[in-house]
Amino acid sequence: MEIFVTFTFDAAHRLPNVPEGHKCSRLHGHTFRVEVHVSGPVDEHRGWVIDFGDLKKICKPVIEQLDHHYLNEIPGLENPTCEVIAKWLWQRLIPELPNLAKVIVQEGPSSGAVYKGETDNTGALSS
Repeated sequence: MEIFVTFTFDAAHRLPNVPEGHKCSRLHGHTFRVEVHVSGPVDEHRGWVIDFGDLKKICKPVIEQLDHHYLNEIPGLENPTCEVIAKWLWQRLIPELPNLAKVIVQEGPSSGAVYKGETDNTGALSS
């Protein structure tokens, strides 16, 4: 079973590695939408994979590191694309959520990135 919680955060950023003149090279902001998905068996007694409240409690401090900040100034987010933000979130959540399945980051209603971790050459999941 896979469950998820959704968060939003507002932040400013610019993309330093886009071609000269690209609109995203200028400072701008978004209301980002984040989904954090975890998977696992449904506990027969409780009837859930994890308590949504516990999941939110784990995620909230990580999301707060981004909310109302200039993302480019955060270590690891010097080039804060949706892809980079999704991986950054994964790396901070996986220690507390070993059953993390995917992180989705949207910068608007029609575009975003899905990160599911990376596998090494043996097929094992790594951060």
